[in-house]
Amino acid sequence: MSTQQEQPTDADDAGTGQADDAADAGPSPQDRRMDKKADRRIERERAADATDADAETVHLKVFRYDPEVEGKQEPRFDDFHVPFEKGMTVLDALIYARDEFDPSLTFRHSCRQAVCGSDAFFVNGRQRLGCQTQISDLDGPVRVEPLPHQDVVKDLVVDMEHFYEQMHAVEPYFQEEDLPDGDLEEQYQTRENREKVKMSTRCIWCGACMSSCNIAAGDNEYLGPAAINKAYRFAMDDREGEELKEHRLRILEQEHGVWRCQTQFSCTEVCPKDIPLTEHIQELKREAVKKNLKFW
Repeated sequence: MSTQQEQPTDADDAGTGQADDAADAGPSPQDRRMDKKADRRIERERAADATDADAETVHLKVFRYDPEVEGKQEPRFDDFHVPFEKGMTVLDALIYARDEFDPSLTFRHSCRQAVCGSDAFFVNGRQRLGCQTQISDLDGPVRVEPLPHQDVVKDLVVDMEHFYEQMHAVEPYFQEEDLPDGDLEEQYQTRENREKVKMSTRCIWCGACMSSCNIAAGDNEYLGPAAINKAYRFAMDDREGEELKEHRLRILEQEHGVWRCQTQFSCTEVCPKDIPLTEHIQELKREAVKKNLKFW
C-alpha cells in the first residue's frame, strides 16, 4: 500500500478557488430578499405588540346569571377588557365581549339606532339605551346590569311580559267615532293637535321609565308611565271624539292609574326619547278632575 500523497492538480486548485470566491461574495440575492422579509415581519410584530400594550381598553363589569346552568345560578359580575375605539357605545362593547371573549353572554339588541328599544340596560346606576350611550361619557369601570324591578331571564335579559300587558291595558290604538264619508278621504288632524301629542308618539317601549319608577316597583298593578303616556297620545287626539276620551280617562283614573303617580320625575329623567312623561301624567289628572266637576 503506497503512502505517497497525491499532489493537487491544476483543476483541483481552480475548484477550490471558485468555492473560496463564492464564500467571499456573501449570500445570494434570494437569501438577502428572504432576510429582509424576515426583518420586516419581526418589525411588524414588535410594532403590533407595542400597540397592544399601549391600546386603551374599556373595563366592563357585566351582570351574569343563568338559572338553567348549574354553577351559574348564583348572580355575579364578570370582567371584560375591551379595546376602546372612538365612538364606541355600551352596546358595541358588549357585542365585542360576546364575540371575542364569551359567546354565552346574553342581551337583547336589534336596530342599534335608538328606535327598537330592546337594549335598555342599567348602566352605572341609571337606565340607558346601550346603543345610545357613549363609553367616553361614562366613568370606569362601566357596570352593566339588567333593568331593575324586572324578573331576570338570563344575564342582561329581563322578562317584559308584564310591561307589555300594562301597555295593552290602555288600548293603545286609534278608535274613531265618525269616519269620513268617502272611502279614500283622509281624517285630518289639526297642526295644533298634532303638536300637542307629538312628543308622546316617540315612545319606543324600552321599559326604562317603568324600571325607574318607585311606585311601579311597589305596586304591580300600577299602569306605569309608559302606558299612561301611550294613553295620553290617544286621549288628547281630537279625532277620536269626546266619548272615547271619557272612556280612556275612566281607564286612567282607576285606583292604579294616574293618581298613583307621586310626581318624582324619575321616568322623565331616564327617558331616552326626552318625552315629558310626568307632565303628561299631570295633564291627564287635570282632565280627569275637569270631567268630574259638577256646578250645581
